[in-house]
Amino acid sequence: MLGDRRFFSGRGPFPLAAVAQAAGASLPPGADPERLIRRPEPLESAGPDCVTFLESARYASMLGQSRAGACLMRPQDSAKAPEAMVVLACDQPMLAWARVLALFFPEGSPGPGGVAPGAVVHEDAFLAASVTVSPGAVIGPRAMIGAGTVIGPNAVIGEGVVIGEACSIGAGASVSHAILGDRVSIGPGARIGQPGFGFVPGPRGFVPVPQLGRVLIGDDVDIGANTTIDRGSAGDTIIGAGTRIDNLVQIAHNCRLGRLCALAGQVGLSGSTILEDGVMMGGQAGSAGHLRVGARARIGAQAGLIGDVPPGADYLGSPAMPIRELWRAVAALKRLAARPERPAERGAPGTDKA
Repeated sequence: MLGDRRFFSGRGPFPLAAVAQAAGASLPPGADPERLIRRPEPLESAGPDCVTFLESARYASMLGQSRAGACLMRPQDSAKAPEAMVVLACDQPMLAWARVLALFFPEGSPGPGGVAPGAVVHEDAFLAASVTVSPGAVIGPRAMIGAGTVIGPNAVIGEGVVIGEACSIGAGASVSHAILGDRVSIGPGARIGQPGFGFVPGPRGFVPVPQLGRVLIGDDVDIGANTTIDRGSAGDTIIGAGTRIDNLVQIAHNCRLGRLCALAGQVGLSGSTILEDGVMMGGQAGSAGHLRVGARARIGAQAGLIGDVPPGADYLGSPAMPIRELWRAVAALKRLAARPERPAERGAPGTDKA
């Protein structure tokens, strides 16, 4: 069952009309707006009191076998729905599904407020009245934490850190040298504001370069578990509002990410990389330092960037190149590999040297 109540606090049931409104979908003529929908479920397991969705035509064969009471789908797929199913027509079923899930399972619920036994809050820290500090957490001097923010178990908030309202700092995470906006979510084990990899070779070994910048994080940013964002060296590391960063991502010092960027797991950005607004990077993609990736560019999984990327471009491969160029190169290699060998290529008789 989706949303096991042992782990997720759910709501409902809701009238069908409320579900359609939350999804931004159309309620068809003749549908009962007061019909109760008890929960969302995947297509294959949904029952008559459930809402589900169909995103891809490849699952259309499952639609005919589904017992779901209502289904979010594109208008052109409605003819494939069983007669008893209420079709909630929408242009983006996945987006509508996300909104329905948020209706039944709202996130960002405020904590109970207060400092739990076992937590340590410095006397010079400022906490709004509704801040929740979980057991084992440590809040350093002059830290400022806004209303409704929840600090998870064993999290560490360093000296002078500023955290906005309605934020969530996961268990075991650490935040230092950082200023966070509102509604920022940081996953368990994340490390925000640690010194970057700054060293200069000297006559007796490496000499560390003091990392004197900060991490500035805008509103509505989501940062995954065990991700690391280094503070700036001479300037600041900046994460733009609305950006989504997956688990296990490494962002080095002085990187600047624009608004609404999305970085999948194990992405690695070398120092001073700039991502303009809306850049998307697939899993394990990486960049050399001091590069600029233009607005709304898309970088495929495992791509290795060694140069700037123009706005709106799609890059793939290592070294990364425009995706059409890559496929042409791959096709050329396949043709070359399939070409019959000529005698000279095999080594003609009599050409061997003693």
